[in-house]
Amino acid sequence: MPFKIVQNFDSSFVLEPQAQENLYKLLSNDSFLTQICQHSQCEQVEFTKLLFQPVPYSLNTPKGMPAEFEKYRESDEYVIINVPPNFMFQAKIFQPSRLCAIYRKVQ
Repeated sequence: MPFKIVQNFDSSFVLEPQAQENLYKLLSNDSFLTQICQHSQCEQVEFTKLLFQPVPYSLNTPKGMPAEFEKYRESDEYVIINVPPNFMFQAKIFQPSRLCAIYRKVQ
């Protein structure tokens, strides 16, 4: 079965204000921040409030993310995580179905 190459993918999205606020609270929770620190082997992280929708791999998006977020992936000062599905459900976010969040390592 051949691969389908996606030329254009609209990764834009808008979250309802209440859903966004709920998600930000979950992503900024102290116990969750501690988990991120343990996995990224750093002392402290802070949520940048930057979210993006993963995109299909293509010639324009070889990292699976919108090009404007690649600088965070290439930097040792940031951590990118998949937003846990239970956080999406608790915040009542169903579209998009997946999001990634960016955290900054605090030295």
